[in-house]
Amino acid sequence: MSGNFVGSDDPAYEAKVLMISVAARMAGMHPQTLRQYDRLGLVQPGRTAGGGRRYSVRDVVLLREVQRLSQDDGINLAGVKRIIGLERLLEEAQQRIARLEAELDAAYRRVAELESLARFPGRDLVPTNRTTTALVVWRPRRGGERDR
Repeated sequence: MSGNFVGSDDPAYEAKVLMISVAARMAGMHPQTLRQYDRLGLVQPGRTAGGGRRYSVRDVVLLREVQRLSQDDGINLAGVKRIIGLERLLEEAQQRIARLEAELDAAYRRVAELESLARFPGRDLVPTNRTTTALVVWRPRRGGERDR
């Protein structure tokens, strides 16, 4: 759901500054439709101190997507709401994955840095004694036996 206005990484994309009449005009809808979509939870505008709705460019893009899904694809509003919810979950998961990948890259860089400082590069950072002669035997339980 990208728009023709500003980039989604631009803070102005998220700013809740558009009055309902302006947002409705930009989305090609009647203001009452925006109120209905707000009541249904399809779009969550910001609120002024007096209770007036304020929309962002992102909200306008979302309104256009709601209209496209309902009119062009014939999806009812409950289905549209579910699609929007799933898209939000996907976006959050993708952002979390990107953060975790960045943390993992940083951890790998730190390990490489520590290894380069070690007295014996290429070996374990923490020496281990690998001369153990321990033997572990596994025996499957017979039917019905329980741990005591």
